Amino acid sequence: MRKVVAYETRADEFPLFQKFARKFDLDIKYVDDVLTPETAVEAKGAEAVTILGNYPVGAETFMALRDAGVKYIGLRTAGYNHIDQEAAKAYGIRFSNVAYSPYCVADFATMLILMCVRKAKQILSRVEAQDFSVEGIQGREMHNLTIGIIGAGRIGSIVAKNLSGFGCNIIAHDTVERDELRGILKYVSLDELLKESDVITIHTPLFDRTYHMINQDRIAKMKDGVCIINCSRGAVVDTDALIAGIEAGKVGAAGIDVLEDEEGIFHYDRRTDILAHHQLAILRSFPNVIVTPHTAFYTDQAVSDMVEMALTSLVSFMETGKSRWEIKS
Repeated sequence: MRKVVAYETRADEFPLFQKFARKFDLDIKYVDDVLTPETAVEAKGAEAVTILGNYPVGAETFMALRDAGVKYIGLRTAGYNHIDQEAAKAYGIRFSNVAYSPYCVADFATMLILMCVRKAKQILSRVEAQDFSVEGIQGREMHNLTIGIIGAGRIGSIVAKNLSGFGCNIIAHDTVERDELRGILKYVSLDELLKESDVITIHTPLFDRTYHMINQDRIAKMKDGVCIINCSRGAVVDTDALIAGIEAGKVGAAGIDVLEDEEGIFHYDRRTDILAHHQLAILRSFPNVIVTPHTAFYTDQAVSDMVEMALTSLVSFMETGKSRWEIKS
């Protein structure tokens, strides 16, 4: 029976780990903490570990994992920006990510669009305070809007299909154009998308070329009152530029599920703590901004997919020395 160490395991993952441990004949050790140079010792005697994405994994951690005998890491996330790929290569540790149900994020983004254009945050806040007036909460109808999708891949394409039922005009910008979407949306340049969209929803990975893709210059090209939705990666949006756009009235609403420097805050109970994340405090204070704690992925199907695929990948690594989901630098 092969041994795997699962770090930062959540209660909702335990039944799934147990299910797939039986399927793959694995002995799984559970560690509540994140993977660090100090906690890497917990993996001694295991060939493989699985982790989430709540903490950076750098050279010191990879060195500790190598010393513990670990050869493989199976991420239970799609993103791998927290992994120092050069360090992983230097210490001979290979890793893989997962591809989970795209409907979870796509549906969540669709929900945020609807909540923003109908001013749901303001409405709900008023009801909580027993203010049942309607002044200032007039919304817009979807069929009158142009929705711009940046990144019409696995997730963005489903957002487009979701939105097609509302009768809105859908445009998209992507490096790859899908024939299946041509009856649903129109592909345009990024500049045209910025200029024409009432709502812009972002579904692109975080690479060097997409870092701060939404910045001061690009926000200036957008329609007055534009709504910006980000369910991709926090650093795709320059948060300071977004805040400036909201304060200036250029950005009329925003739905933010991911944020720069969210690590250590999102996915944790910080109710009694003083948070030093000033950008988060400012965004939360705006009545026209919805902030959610990186939960777009969080559905029963997606969590099951993540656990199953991470373990499938590790079993493949251990049995054959390769995995179809391996990230190669």
